[in-house]
Amino acid sequence: MSHADHAGADGLDRHHADLAPGEEYGEEDIGKGVRGYLIGLALATLLTICSFAIVHAKFVWAPAVPVAILVFAIAQMGVHLVFFLHITTGPDNTNNVMALAFGVLFVVLVVGGSVWIMSNMNSNMMPAMPKSAMPHSATPQPPMTQPTHH
Repeated sequence: MSHADHAGADGLDRHHADLAPGEEYGEEDIGKGVRGYLIGLALATLLTICSFAIVHAKFVWAPAVPVAILVFAIAQMGVHLVFFLHITTGPDNTNNVMALAFGVLFVVLVVGGSVWIMSNMNSNMMPAMPKSAMPHSATPQPPMTQPTHH
């Protein structure tokens, strides 16, 4: 069979037309796919090492450590989305991006709603009793004796 026999009715090469959505490489381009995974693995590993280094090293101002870890976490999510899940801005990834956006919205609503409910419950709870009004059951008291009158 010649190369022309493999072409479809629209003139496209049949091998490249049979790729599943999200598959970027054919069999001859497997090296590009492996290279992309190795780059993603290297970046994810580097971001993880940087996160641990920020916590254990003293070269970052202590109140800025949580912000730095948050930045590294967001960067690592981006690396995972691009290199491992192959989420791009291409037209064939519209459904994937919409599903991801819906999942993020759902998580934000559940977590945000839970925090809101717990905060509301905490503000509406009865205030704690002051220490002076609490019974002294934890400290032993001397036995009560009647004063003796002579």
